[in-house]
Amino acid sequence: MAILKGLIRDALSGAPVAAKVNVLSSSGSPLHPADSIMKVGPGVPFFYCGGEFSLNVPRGSTDILVERGTEYKPLHQVVSVPSKGAVEVELQLERWVDLPARHWYPGNTHIHYDELEGKPDERLRLDPEVNDLSVTAVSILQRGEIPYASNKYPIGFMTDFSTAHRLVDCGEESRHNAHHGGGYGHVMLLNLRNLVEPVSRGDLVSAFDPDYPPLCYACDDARTQGGLVLWCHNGRGMEAPVAAALGKLDAFNLFDPSWKELEYDIWYHLLNCGIPLPASTGSDWFICSNNRVYVQSGEDFNYASWLEGLRAGRTFITNGPALFLAVDGQQPGGRIEVAGSRRLGISVEWSSFYPLRRIEVVCNGVVIQSRGLEEGHQQREGKWRFDLPSQGEGWVAARAYGEARDSFAQPVYAHTSPIYLGAGLAPDKVGSSAGFFLRAIEEARDLIDRFGRFSQDVQRQEVLHLFEEGRKVYAALRSGA
Repeated sequence: MAILKGLIRDALSGAPVAAKVNVLSSSGSPLHPADSIMKVGPGVPFFYCGGEFSLNVPRGSTDILVERGTEYKPLHQVVSVPSKGAVEVELQLERWVDLPARHWYPGNTHIHYDELEGKPDERLRLDPEVNDLSVTAVSILQRGEIPYASNKYPIGFMTDFSTAHRLVDCGEESRHNAHHGGGYGHVMLLNLRNLVEPVSRGDLVSAFDPDYPPLCYACDDARTQGGLVLWCHNGRGMEAPVAAALGKLDAFNLFDPSWKELEYDIWYHLLNCGIPLPASTGSDWFICSNNRVYVQSGEDFNYASWLEGLRAGRTFITNGPALFLAVDGQQPGGRIEVAGSRRLGISVEWSSFYPLRRIEVVCNGVVIQSRGLEEGHQQREGKWRFDLPSQGEGWVAARAYGEARDSFAQPVYAHTSPIYLGAGLAPDKVGSSAGFFLRAIEEARDLIDRFGRFSQDVQRQEVLHLFEEGRKVYAALRSGA
């Protein structure tokens, strides 16, 4: 056996950088240092590296794959290793894009470490660097008495783990699952000062815990503290349309932790009802995907400006590709007056390390323009400009996707937050979208009334009243359509 030492450097600055590394021996066996932090999730196995690694390797051709976030080109290098001695190799990582230089900063809003994680502090120090995240949000959660490793952290901004360019926050995932299959859902609460109680309710606590309080109460508590509220991965939670209609949400997590077409439908229906909801995302258990939300936060990057950019909708979500949209010069989160008949100038710009297959422009939930990308340069970088007759009120967004898969074995995608047209109500869609949620709320009320578990009648009455308030919003939208 010989010793293989790897030195990982930024190709431009020459500075050591953290990354994740896959080493395959001449026989094809993956190798890693005995005490290393391992990547979690599907796809290629990696170990985390703070900038240097050393391990024993058998003789022969050894394959090294190094990745850092999504803005660096994956580096593949083959090294011939002797039977004895030592080999040192410098591994220089090159950027294919630098989005923070354009004031777009990536974050992961949804991370937990499970009860089997033995080195949570070491992982949390490496995660932002290895995955090249400007904002990393871990959060506490409750399921019975399971001692999740990330529950050890106190609520609030984590100065001990943050730097000027890597910000770490500990938030809370407030949740409700139910034995009858109709849970209220999950919300992520960030930028908190204090714990929002209860963290969970219902079956997540015990077989006897009441299905109370509703998640909207947690949203209100978080907002009182100046917190940010995201609807989590569970896009079908019964309370999602209620919380959205009553203005409790700041953004909507999609692809959290992986691609789910269903959540497109729910999000699009909410937007059709004139509810402004920026796109956000995360990975849930560990960093098990490349999911990230890019936020344009201005020249002075800090947590407050990043959160404000997210609230304002200056975002796109992605697992790699960069996607930008403008309509008459307005960017995502912006609003355009559409009085009178005129044409709208649409501009879409994209870049991607992995090839993309299609770019689409969506208006009020319907693809209004689609561009297939031919083999070659366009699949990795391009601009597309065209004019469209005014679509009336509603919203416009862009999305991109391809068949290529990243090292998490996930197909590449990106989706911008919407640009709003007028009041944002989609006149030809609001009736059907409002009807979609009216049916969902009626079904939810029936489940709560028949199967809900409460310790006092007043609790049941409060929850049913809350759902009725949400129902009234959609009923008014449908009657006015």
